[in-house]
Amino acid sequence: MKRSEALIEIDNIHKSFGDFEVLKGISLSVNEGEAVCIIGPSGSGKSTVLRCINGLLPIDEGFIRVGNHRVHELRSEKEMRPLRHQVSMVFQQYNLFPHKTALENIMMAPIQVLGHERAEVEDRARKLLEKVRLGNKADSYPGMLSGGQQQRVAIARALAMQPEVILFDEVTAALDPETVKEVLLTIRELVDDGLTCILVTHEMKFAREVADRVCFTDRGLIVENAPPADLFDNPQDPRTREFLGQVL
Repeated sequence: MKRSEALIEIDNIHKSFGDFEVLKGISLSVNEGEAVCIIGPSGSGKSTVLRCINGLLPIDEGFIRVGNHRVHELRSEKEMRPLRHQVSMVFQQYNLFPHKTALENIMMAPIQVLGHERAEVEDRARKLLEKVRLGNKADSYPGMLSGGQQQRVAIARALAMQPEVILFDEVTAALDPETVKEVLLTIRELVDDGLTCILVTHEMKFAREVADRVCFTDRGLIVENAPPADLFDNPQDPRTREFLGQVL
């Protein structure tokens, strides 16, 4: 059942690191089942937005709500735990434990953070490996996998928390070109399944194809927010046009 209100609501958030203001009043709402891509130049605040949504970074000012969680009011890791169940994040660097197999990497958080039964978690983890087309790699260690395969294990690990939302932070940026395609295919299938996704990406063709909306950020602000056909083919703001002229 769809919610009558947005699943994610961000209102006028500000975030500084020392004297440098990274976010200067970002507002965004994302509906359940929606895929939103965030594009923009390096240093424009894209990744910071994701880290604020899942509570990895505290905001200086503003409001963030995910479902029933008022993220800006959560202080301790214990208070964050229900949010971690609802919102998973996949990073540019896979951050897999090298001494644990693909299967063990996927099983850790549901057992340790959520307290789920090992047998049930293992069954779920094996199904998730099949979902990301790595069913035959359950017993492989990260060092035995390609970068693209490691990133797909990281996606399966995020899915193991049974989240309502997944945040993808430039997940193909560290990959060889030939392995990017398999990771993007995995993400595309999650979007097609109706999982709510926010994706920071440099892959413009992918953003055009999978996103319901694309946000262009620059200098800590969302400059333009529109369906992909509108934003890519008929950008309204001069800064959006300039950026797309350089990357397309």
